[in-house]
Amino acid sequence: MSVVLNFKSHLSDLFAQALRRVAPEQSDATVLIERPKLASHGDYACNLAMQLAKPLRKSPRDIANALIAALPQSDVIDKVEIAGAGFINVFITTAAKQDVVHGVLMAGAGYGHVHVGQGRKVGVEFVSANPTGPLHVGHGRGAAVGDCLCNVLHAAGWNVTREFYYNDAGAQIDNLTLSVQLRCKGITPDDPLWPESGYRGDYIADVANAYMAKEPVEADDQHTIGKGDADDADAIRHFAVAYLRREQDLDLRAFQVEFDVFSLESALYTEGKVEETVNKLIASGHTYEQDDALWLRTTDFGDDKDRVMRKKDGGYTYFVPDVAYHLDKWRRGFERVINEQGSDHHSTITRVRAGLQALGAGIPSGWPDYVLHQMVTVLKNGEEVKISKRAGSYVTLRDLIDEVGCDATRYFLAARHPDSQLVFDIDLAKSQSNDNPVYYIQYAHARIHAVLAQWGGDRQALHQVAVSTLESEYETALLQRLIDFPQVIESAAEDLAPHQIAFYLKELAADFHSYYNASRFLVEDEKTRLARLALIAAVAQVLRNGLALLGVTAPEQM
Repeated sequence: MSVVLNFKSHLSDLFAQALRRVAPEQSDATVLIERPKLASHGDYACNLAMQLAKPLRKSPRDIANALIAALPQSDVIDKVEIAGAGFINVFITTAAKQDVVHGVLMAGAGYGHVHVGQGRKVGVEFVSANPTGPLHVGHGRGAAVGDCLCNVLHAAGWNVTREFYYNDAGAQIDNLTLSVQLRCKGITPDDPLWPESGYRGDYIADVANAYMAKEPVEADDQHTIGKGDADDADAIRHFAVAYLRREQDLDLRAFQVEFDVFSLESALYTEGKVEETVNKLIASGHTYEQDDALWLRTTDFGDDKDRVMRKKDGGYTYFVPDVAYHLDKWRRGFERVINEQGSDHHSTITRVRAGLQALGAGIPSGWPDYVLHQMVTVLKNGEEVKISKRAGSYVTLRDLIDEVGCDATRYFLAARHPDSQLVFDIDLAKSQSNDNPVYYIQYAHARIHAVLAQWGGDRQALHQVAVSTLESEYETALLQRLIDFPQVIESAAEDLAPHQIAFYLKELAADFHSYYNASRFLVEDEKTRLARLALIAAVAQVLRNGLALLGVTAPEQM
């Protein structure tokens, strides 16, 4: 019997074949395989007969009987039953469930990967911080969620491109330039001359000192050297942006986050892409002039009111370069684009989508997708932490990494639904207790490594051992949890919800710790011993695979 690594996918294929035999004219119907809430209803359920009742004008139970009769033979199916009005419940054989141990060990790091993406291109933009200061904890949440989402999409079969978009133009960059220039001239935030919109963090002094000392700075595609001229605002602007881009890149590398593409807002202007987009929108007939401004009739595409594109002073509002930028993404061949951003970007979604629809470039409605994350509150000693010594007005990502480490920071920032507010408890993240989910999961992996090390046998040999003795309630729970992993990846990719991986890992660790506390592994009976060791080796593999999706290490000792 060949090992089935994804029961849900296997059953979906079987029912699709049965459907082609029973009702070939309905062969494009969606075959939905789900886990029933009650174990008595089987391991999986299919509602295909209910879907087909109306188009086939037959009772669901009659259709269900026909589908069951047409199901191809499969060694993994124990029995199939019809429940209620026509649900089809499928029971998997015990041997097939036990065999997942072999499947996990043979697939290794690839276990859990699915192919729903079919190699299609998806661009994921995340972090995209203004280069005006160190990354704050909110950027860190975006980095964790975005990077984990990329890992999950890759595991689900998508061809993923990670992208960072720099807003290196506009009023905030003007404020940055002025702030650094004042520091270059010896004026501090305590001086009455300091503008209210100026940046006050100590890092501004670091930029100014580096510029005046004529230090070289390299940031991604930029190389620049400080001129030491406090009156040259253009040189200060160029240097400050390059300096802070480098600092942000160092923070991201410390966070184990890397990007494939860096895009600059300024390039959209210098390369004429903003002007081209505006001209296309005018030609589309969806714009009009009013009050000395150019407006886009976004109400044509579901917005609650029309939006200004070009202001009275001739400058463009911020969503215009966003439209140009996303048109460029479409031209680069991304079938799907996902933007992971802070919840304060919610208002831009309708405008950007409306602009893209108005272009008439064949871009689907609802493109791009958005994942928006809520704010992060940092607690230490039970009290909220609001400022950083370096940044002044906020907690930086580097502060958290230095305080609790990269693993805990990544896990805590990615482990909640992005749409929920997050409280980052530094004391909990540092604790070595079962209350700390990172420690709890990593400790499960380390415990397994210790048992296998004590055994000292050939771990490769575990790939072929008999596993028919794995029948206890603890072993059955672990087997089912291992079986679920591919479906968790598929669901997390479909829902754009990498926190589902974190939830799964905590449940898998809990199942293992219960097994560990109730069982002995190095027993005298060789068949039982090897089967149990193979099972926990498979659990360790899935813990490693899941932690890798979150960008968290799987230590062998703790």
